[in-house]
Amino acid sequence: MVRGQLGFSWLEVLGRLVTLEQEEFEWEPGPDALRVVRRGDERTPRTLGVGEWVMEWPEGSDSPQPRTIAWLVAHLTEAFFERWEWTFGDRIARRDAVAFSGEVDPAITGLTRWVDLWRDGVDSLPEDQVFTVGLGQATEIDAQAPFGHLVLHMNRELIHHGAEIMVLQDLYRARHAG
Repeated sequence: MVRGQLGFSWLEVLGRLVTLEQEEFEWEPGPDALRVVRRGDERTPRTLGVGEWVMEWPEGSDSPQPRTIAWLVAHLTEAFFERWEWTFGDRIARRDAVAFSGEVDPAITGLTRWVDLWRDGVDSLPEDQVFTVGLGQATEIDAQAPFGHLVLHMNRELIHHGAEIMVLQDLYRARHAG
């Protein structure tokens, strides 16, 4: 059921992502919205990412700053990357090693890569591995919990942020219709 939820949720989110236009991707739904920008153009003191593009990082976990769709895509990308790397990968790179893009097509391609790798890894595990504690090592919580908890957490991340992407896309289209 958990694998099915992940697969179905991803198909729903991807179905919307592939219809995104660049303007929707960059649209700032409120003041000081968190964005993905070229290095040097950031408004926040903290950023994440290597290369030409960085995602602005909020001051704290309860930051009231709105987020652009580009930021939400980048956040999902770094979350799936790090969880894959520290479960199925070499367990070396962290989320700050991800290269982001402020362009819609490469950003969606990057997210798709890491979600697909995560899904392949989860699908390859025998059923009894769902109860293995410490299979994922990305965070302290991952290392102390049965693997099924991590899969459920990543499903929640995809559903939560996927819903935010869809709402922002709907709001942008309603606001800019006609």
